[in-house]
Amino acid sequence: MRVVEINDFAIRRAAGPDAAAVAEVWLRSFTAALPGVRRAHTDDEVRAWIREVVVPGQETWVATVDGSVVAMTVLDGDDLDQLYIHPAWQGRGIGGRLVDMAKERSPSGLTLWTFQVNEAARRFYERHGFVAEEWTDGSRNEEREPDVRYVWRPGGAGF
Repeated sequence: MRVVEINDFAIRRAAGPDAAAVAEVWLRSFTAALPGVRRAHTDDEVRAWIREVVVPGQETWVATVDGSVVAMTVLDGDDLDQLYIHPAWQGRGIGGRLVDMAKERSPSGLTLWTFQVNEAARRFYERHGFVAEEWTDGSRNEEREPDVRYVWRPGGAGF
């Protein structure tokens, strides 16, 4: 059964009080999407990183439904650095709206990395106009998992 898109969610900048919910979205999404990928950090280390580094120091955005955080993304200049949607809220258009917002904030183009084994994420990014441009053996990330760099160029123009 296909889940229908919802229109009643909000996108806003994350604030300090959101950190715990942002971390839970990250943890649940990573675990559901990548059960075979070894995580480089414990749950508590991820929570501390999001609380102490990500939310206060990076351009972190959340999608909320009825005030509850259901998705998060981090922009670092022209890098879409994180994009995680709680598994219960995937397939409802939230990720696409977050990508659209990132494109609006970086109209000259975006890059991102995802693990090669994350086929659902790769299909999602390709549907949203990203093109795979670099494949690695995993030596560039803490998980040591082969990954792929995607690029979005507005209108297909050079980056």
